Amino acid sequence: MVIPVKLRRPARRALLVVHVITSAGWLGLALGLLALGVTAVTTGSPVVTEASYRSMKVFTDWLIAPISLLTLLTGLVLSLGTPWGLAQHRWVFIKFWMTLVTTGLSIFALRPEITNAVGHAIAGGAIPEQYALISAPSVSLSAYTFMTVISVLKPWGLTKHGQRVRDRARRRPMDTKALRSTA
Repeated sequence: MVIPVKLRRPARRALLVVHVITSAGWLGLALGLLALGVTAVTTGSPVVTEASYRSMKVFTDWLIAPISLLTLLTGLVLSLGTPWGLAQHRWVFIKFWMTLVTTGLSIFALRPEITNAVGHAIAGGAIPEQYALISAPSVSLSAYTFMTVISVLKPWGLTKHGQRVRDRARRRPMDTKALRSTA
């Protein structure tokens, strides 16, 4: 059994600020990638298409991995270091898995796809499956928006594990030493 270490308030607040900033940055990055992808696909200019794909490559090469990994790490530490827990509330559990999946897809699927598109654009050839460069950021943007909404609303209540933890805490006998000190 993992014994959770609760974060002190200053550390928790600092970590929460970093988590919110990186999460919002990731959402904005997905929006930027979507705008560049739409521009690349809809323009009639090979120069604009190449510039759009090159810009997307800069974003994915330099920003996707650090922002997604920092979002994942700060979210994990926050969940483990606060009463929310990683597997106690459904919204936290769903958000963790969605972040893990979108991090993997961003790094291992989106980056290579954009690198491929840049190579084809530079060579002057047609971009295979160019709509993937619109659909991937669209799906990402939807996922990040959904995760933001559940972070604010905190729906669905406790998981079965969370219910067991809550029930155990309720059944725990009262601390007699604390009772004596108040008498």
